[in-house]
Amino acid sequence: MSHDFATPEPNLAPGSAHHGFVVESTEPLSEVSGCAYVMRHTATGARLMWLACADDNKAFAIAFKTPPANDTGVFHILEHSVLCGSDRFPVKEPFVHLLKSSMQTFLNALTFSDKTMYPVASTNDRDLENLMDVYLDAVLHPAIYHRPRIFEQEGWHYELGEAKGAGEGGKDAAEAPLTYNGVVYNEMKGAFSNPEELLLNGIARSLFPNTPYGWVSGGDPDHIPELTYEEFLDTHARHYQLKNSYTTLYGNLDIEEKLAFLDERFLGAAQRGAGEPNALPLHEPISPELLQVPMATTPDNACVAVAYVFATASERERVLAADVLVDALVGSNEAPLKRMVLESGLGRDVTGFLYDGLLQPMLVFELKGAKPGVAKDFRDLVEATCSSLVTEGLGQDNLEASLAQAEFNLREGDWGYPDGVGLAIQAMSGWLYDDGAATSYLRYEDAMAHMRAGLADGYFERLLDSAVCRNAYACCVEVVPTEEGAGTGAEVARLAKVRAGMDEARLAEVAAEAEALHEEQVAPDSPEALATLPRLSLSDIGEGPDEPATARVEAPVPCFHHEIDTRHIDYAYFYFDLGHVSYEDLPYASLLASLLGKLDTSERSAYELDTLSESKLGNLSFFTEVYSDDEDALSVRPKLVVGASALSENVGWLATLPQEIWSKTLFTDKKRIRDILEQRRISLEMSFVDSGHAAALSRVGSYFLASSEASEQLGGVDFYRFLRGALDTFDERADELCERLATLARTIFAKGACEVSLTGPAADVSTFWQAAGDLSLGNADANVGDPTLGPCKQLALCVPAPSVRHEAFVVPSNVCYVGEGMAGLPRGVRMSGAWRVAAQALSFDYLWNEVRVLGGAYGCGFRCTADSQLQFYSYRDPAVDPTVRRFEGAAAWLTAWQPTTQELEGFVVASVAGMDAPVKPRALGRRLDATRLSGRDATWRGRIRRQMLDVTLDELHALATPLENLPEDRGVCVFGGREQIEGSSLELATTELFEAGQ
Repeated sequence: MSHDFATPEPNLAPGSAHHGFVVESTEPLSEVSGCAYVMRHTATGARLMWLACADDNKAFAIAFKTPPANDTGVFHILEHSVLCGSDRFPVKEPFVHLLKSSMQTFLNALTFSDKTMYPVASTNDRDLENLMDVYLDAVLHPAIYHRPRIFEQEGWHYELGEAKGAGEGGKDAAEAPLTYNGVVYNEMKGAFSNPEELLLNGIARSLFPNTPYGWVSGGDPDHIPELTYEEFLDTHARHYQLKNSYTTLYGNLDIEEKLAFLDERFLGAAQRGAGEPNALPLHEPISPELLQVPMATTPDNACVAVAYVFATASERERVLAADVLVDALVGSNEAPLKRMVLESGLGRDVTGFLYDGLLQPMLVFELKGAKPGVAKDFRDLVEATCSSLVTEGLGQDNLEASLAQAEFNLREGDWGYPDGVGLAIQAMSGWLYDDGAATSYLRYEDAMAHMRAGLADGYFERLLDSAVCRNAYACCVEVVPTEEGAGTGAEVARLAKVRAGMDEARLAEVAAEAEALHEEQVAPDSPEALATLPRLSLSDIGEGPDEPATARVEAPVPCFHHEIDTRHIDYAYFYFDLGHVSYEDLPYASLLASLLGKLDTSERSAYELDTLSESKLGNLSFFTEVYSDDEDALSVRPKLVVGASALSENVGWLATLPQEIWSKTLFTDKKRIRDILEQRRISLEMSFVDSGHAAALSRVGSYFLASSEASEQLGGVDFYRFLRGALDTFDERADELCERLATLARTIFAKGACEVSLTGPAADVSTFWQAAGDLSLGNADANVGDPTLGPCKQLALCVPAPSVRHEAFVVPSNVCYVGEGMAGLPRGVRMSGAWRVAAQALSFDYLWNEVRVLGGAYGCGFRCTADSQLQFYSYRDPAVDPTVRRFEGAAAWLTAWQPTTQELEGFVVASVAGMDAPVKPRALGRRLDATRLSGRDATWRGRIRRQMLDVTLDELHALATPLENLPEDRGVCVFGGREQIEGSSLELATTELFEAGQ
């Protein structure tokens, strides 16, 4: 019999005591189909909430209120450091051991502006308790008090670089330059390469000067080296106290068992006799002058923001309504405020967002690609437009659409990670500031109903008037690009000054301490220390989840239905084959995907289309992707994909609205087209700076695979160059471009080129097809190849043969991202369960220690892709060459690797758990589609899983053989700052990526 979590448990009534906890409140929570029980630990004052529901993907989180008092990033460094060993688990990296060996579905730690959270999730109850045990010991009894080099490793320390002329690896203290290193230091150097990060920091500094929100919680690289070890320890002692903590439990739990467990751990918490935590006061309203933030970056990265402190965290409905309001104002190119800004020509794009999870939430409007000196004009335009909208109205259809979109998103509940983690984070938006508000940010149904009732009565206009038009608590911040390299030069000068003040004895101390840190980092954990870690065995792994069946549906085009419990939401994906367009047309197909849904059709204006889409659909997107056969490097099947979702009652719109767009879009509004292409350019440039590792791996794949070469034309560096060229010549070629796009649309959206995937209730399938008809598909001739093209004559798409390259792309960044890979197929590699286990070991053992701990990169990893590419990457890395050397040492490490039986089982457990982890219905449907479109049989996941469970150490050792060829077979791609790339001795074809004409 299933448990009724929606009815409060009588034995958990308010006032009842359970293992040292007293229940303070009990309330049904329909938003999670369960109940919330809020408790207090009598002995320590620790707060606790159990979100009781039927979800077997159970979660735990402990959070501490951590408002900063300076820019040193102490709480960010603590977040990293407490996970580097503890009293009961005295290994160097218990966090990594859990990644290696647990069945976790989420394992991380998160630093926010005013809190630090440690959430975990697992579908295995024993595993969840193991994760809780290690995390609680980490935060309450960390090794930082007796291992000071943890602070040096995760925070910062001095090193002496190579002296000029010192020879290979040599150092001469008299000549060697002084440098900083540290994981958080390097991470934040990467973060500070993003102009939006500096913009947000500037907003906080303007609106909350010299108070917690005015400081950079993550750490400013200029100030991180000011943090001392003593301040680091004192900050932990004052803030990581249970009376300053908030614990959330989630899911189908034995609550008495978990409370007994927590009671024992809480009673054993260290009493350090420290002072009180930092205060988090309300800030009085202020109206600061324009703040200009200089940044060494390209002129295109200029940006401006206006921000308004409009509420306190206690005003839950007002905060939720502001999120709806932002969508109504700037949620699409047709939203009224965004349209006005785009037409003004002040910049290339404008966005808006709710900055909540704060004591005093903010509304922020950002102008991207801002022209010089427009900050005041932008603010004036925002406020004048908002004033007009207050007077004239936001438009009921516009507001209804934004409200419907918000309701859909809340109902779908797709956080991007387990629900228990998302809800724990969400709860802190109220609970952190008010012990009586533990559930206020988990509720939304009554607030949404009240907003809907107020649509015709000026509810949102009044909100806009008070939040923006009549709100003096606001600021304007501008990021002003300066000469590139200026930031790096300042750091070099600062370090040179510090070094000049060091005598030979001090320099020798720096060198000795760096060497001592290195020795501690490379020293293995003792067998006794490793034995303290809780472990699962293969016997703890249950049967894997069954893949849902896919049924072929009788329909005008091939249609596949996945019957999955979607809570009455339908997901539709239309896959249009691009195999009958030319290679030269691939980037145009990507442009087409960017434009669809954002232009007028012959039946509706872009505004009407956008409003209807938000009202009737959960989402509507157009994008491209590429499939291929796993064992054929020249196989390539590019698709233009139309994805949409809707509530069951709107399934008819799911069938008809997308086809109106693909069959009736008008490519005549050149101004709108240019705006959209500029927005795509900005988005790509930000991705190259923030996620350069993903771009590097995609580029490396194109050196070996036709499918990845096609992907480059659709969305990588090659597409970016094409897009820059299209924008540079837009005025001269606009008519030609519009005509080509219209012709291409007729070619792509044709009969014989489409198949449909539906995920959701079976009863909705027939309703969908009744509305869909023939999908309004044309009759374009698929055999458009030129007979003179030989093998390509029956297929228009002929992708050039891949060629191996070694490239570097200079982007405005203070760090680099290194990708290196080789083709596995020619070396006999086939993706298998053994490769999945090897990837787990290489990523979380060898590379973690070498690239992250020793090299100072923020992230790193290895993967064997489904098409047998062997790929390594680093993320926010201080240097290129040491990382490449370490990548190429992987084969020797794997050959010599001698894990214990328990260690090997741990890697297998973690690998299998990664495959078995629950996914949301949308993602599950897409996974089933990928299996079909890649030509894999339905049993392939089960086969890989079985191979993981059966893997032997000999099998894993044998995988080192193809990796030995990495130096010979490799392709290398680096994205990063000029200093990092020019500091490499590799022969890299280097390109200034953001320069015109590149």
